[in-house]
Amino acid sequence: MSNNEIISRGKEVIRIESEAVANLATGIDDQFVQAVETMYQCKGRVVLTGMGKSGLIARKIVATLNSTGTASIYLHPTDALHGDLGMVRSEDVVILISKSGESEEIINLIPMLKRLGVKLIAMCGNRNSRLAKECDIYISIAVKEEACPYDLAPTASTTATLAMGDALSVALLHKRNFTQEDFAMLHPGGSLGKRLSLKIKEIMITGERVPKVKENTSLKDVILEITSKRLGTTSVVNDEGILTGIITDGDLRRLLEKTMEIKNLRAVDVMTKNPKVIKQEFLASYALQQMENYKITSLIVIDDDHRPIGIIHLHDLINLGLQSR
Repeated sequence: MSNNEIISRGKEVIRIESEAVANLATGIDDQFVQAVETMYQCKGRVVLTGMGKSGLIARKIVATLNSTGTASIYLHPTDALHGDLGMVRSEDVVILISKSGESEEIINLIPMLKRLGVKLIAMCGNRNSRLAKECDIYISIAVKEEACPYDLAPTASTTATLAMGDALSVALLHKRNFTQEDFAMLHPGGSLGKRLSLKIKEIMITGERVPKVKENTSLKDVILEITSKRLGTTSVVNDEGILTGIITDGDLRRLLEKTMEIKNLRAVDVMTKNPKVIKQEFLASYALQQMENYKITSLIVIDDDHRPIGIIHLHDLINLGLQSR
């Protein structure tokens, strides 16, 4: 096979599968609405089952539903016949996936599921199949052709099933008014979850580690404070402990470029007044945004009385994976 033939074959597969997905839109009808409403009203879990490749797609749909606020589990049809049917409760909804609608393992489950009184949703490619006729709701995943030239390996049909699962999941997401904050609660370990939920107070440097000097502190001691705390900056406070300025190592370098007469200088003489600050209740991602906007590497965290209670550094935010996308 030549390179051009390989490219042609690849493009043909993409064409067939993209058309299969596009054609699904014509099947989004009242049955789709009933499926979404049934899943939304479900007091238990949405249980998905499928054999072979359909089972693999069912697992992915389960993952998508769970991550978007709909409690779901996967039930292997063969294992269900040998005890795992105990996972299913009467308040659950079961989605059965089969391209033909005639998979023996799936069909054998139906009588037992009906005894439990659960709502049954068929996802298959044949409206006249036993599966479609036996279930309460039918969702079409029919495709005109598979990308496999022998019509043996599920290709376009599994892609179509996956897309329909996404359609159900996203429709449910909107039905539930599922927010970014809800998503973050279910994904606390991911970078998106952190950007949407991690607050400054959870990661800021506090206590004795916060660099702080008074306005009348000598420049020598200012340098020692910046050096010892290793954050490249220090806050400056008045006698009441209220923040009045900030001094960075960059400020010191620029000062030394102008003059070496620093013996009598105090913190108040070289500090930047009215520095950028932030409150601890803000999201850490907002702090990163502010640093990027103002091209600074740290923010002093203040309380309601404008006293410094912490500091947050750019490197810490980057290490947490909070970079803007």
